[in-house]
Amino acid sequence: MTAPVTGGAPRCDRAAAPRCDLTAAWAALAGHYQAHGRELQLAEAFTRDARRFETLSFEAPEVFADLSKNLVDIATLRFFAALSDECALAARRDAMLAGDIANPTEGRAVLHTALRAPRGAAAPFNAEVHGVQGAMLAFADGVRARAAAGELTDIVNIGIGGSDLGPAMAVRALEAYRHPALRFHFVSNVDGHDIAPVLARLDARRTLFIVASKTFTTQETMANAAVARAWFTAAASAAPIADHFVGVTTNLAAAAAFGITHTFGFWDWVGGRYSLWGAIGLPIAIAIGSEAFRAFLAGAHAMDRHFAEAPFERNVPMLLGALDVWYRNFHRFTSRCVAPYHQGLARLPAYLQQLEMESNGKSVDLAGNALPFATSPVVWGEPGTNGQHAFFQMLHQGTDVVPVEFIAVRRAAHPYADLHAKLLANCLAQGQALMIGKTAEAAAAEKPPTAAAGIDRNVLARHRQFPGNRPSTTLVLDELTPRALGALIALYEHRVWTSGALWGINSFDQWGVELGKALAGELLPRLDASQPGARLGDTSGLDGSTAGLLRRLTRR
Repeated sequence: MTAPVTGGAPRCDRAAAPRCDLTAAWAALAGHYQAHGRELQLAEAFTRDARRFETLSFEAPEVFADLSKNLVDIATLRFFAALSDECALAARRDAMLAGDIANPTEGRAVLHTALRAPRGAAAPFNAEVHGVQGAMLAFADGVRARAAAGELTDIVNIGIGGSDLGPAMAVRALEAYRHPALRFHFVSNVDGHDIAPVLARLDARRTLFIVASKTFTTQETMANAAVARAWFTAAASAAPIADHFVGVTTNLAAAAAFGITHTFGFWDWVGGRYSLWGAIGLPIAIAIGSEAFRAFLAGAHAMDRHFAEAPFERNVPMLLGALDVWYRNFHRFTSRCVAPYHQGLARLPAYLQQLEMESNGKSVDLAGNALPFATSPVVWGEPGTNGQHAFFQMLHQGTDVVPVEFIAVRRAAHPYADLHAKLLANCLAQGQALMIGKTAEAAAAEKPPTAAAGIDRNVLARHRQFPGNRPSTTLVLDELTPRALGALIALYEHRVWTSGALWGINSFDQWGVELGKALAGELLPRLDASQPGARLGDTSGLDGSTAGLLRRLTRR
């Protein structure tokens, strides 16, 4: 067993968090929006300023960020910087990175950055982190050696939320670095339709299960783990469970009772959605090996240093976080689309949904006061070019303006240069089309071959015009390497913190998920006769809708 030590209690936050919407800088930003920001026309801005792209593009470790097609100019960024100063953003960032309490409702420090600090760095809990990390990476390399010897063919990660989304996203993204003898499966949904087809494909004697649950009590995870154990025992009765199950947990007693003797622990100052850098990242480490996993951590650490040291005017996570506030609270945009033009990043939008909406989907400030403004946008998306044939119609001509985030990778990991050129051409074209649109006059001058015969030209032109002036950001990676992926994820983490800090909310608790869990626990005995205290079909004390649905679902 490798488990971390809790360590000393974190200090209270040194930097008080002012309500940023009550500052003079917020009022000045609102004035700028009214006088100039809401009327900014992107095509005209590029015509007026031949250097707009150079001025509004920024370099961060492994990531180039083009902000020039956003509804901002240099003056807007200066207002952002003034807001950052008045809200003491830098001091609050430094306090968090130093280990002060940044999650006040749970009394916890927030130190996922410590998980990727190099050995010997002046970072909190450095020796403890590297003790767990070294043991975990040694185990991962041992699993890879077993795979090379033909002993293992499949890895099944059983977790949910942060114990699933991050590892599943990263393993898929780093397919080019994956051990060729191993297949990876991620089971999270308590719906048996998730785990059943996975088990049907496995050879029990050549499968390793990772059960990832901090408390070893997470309902969905433990239900799936019990199914996996029963299946394994039936399929490989002579094989010891301890050789085919490993735990990522701090509950050693529960893991031992389950039959798991090999476990890796983590700390209460690492939230689930920020945990793939530690033991929760075990499937990533098995997939790509210890050396590549350390490169993954190094990329994230490089972005941490950029976040900690770059001035606001060139600090890419902070600029993006401020841009999110600008769009949510001034332009009143309600969602943001993430469109990665790389199939390896297919699960990135799902990962970002948890990272951003679980972090910043809050309605009270740090003091518990109701907020008078909106917080997290809805984050959604799909890989390009698939999205172009699904929802891009709405992005171009719909009634809502949705900022789009394109992610392009300059060099592909496959040999099909013509396909990659087409992919990148589509990525650039979509951002261009969102910005420039098409006037009714230009549409009227065209003769689309699929137009209905006899339709009035002007009527058709109104259907085919695009408003344009729809904002987008483009992030460019040279390659999708472990280091680049680490930097990209860390950029998003710090961006989420920035917008949350400007809103004055706690980005690190998630009380909103608790009520549903509690109610599910109360309903389960009414649906499952095998549960302790079962009362199948009992509707007493339920609201009319839930009672009616329960009767419907339990009728014979």
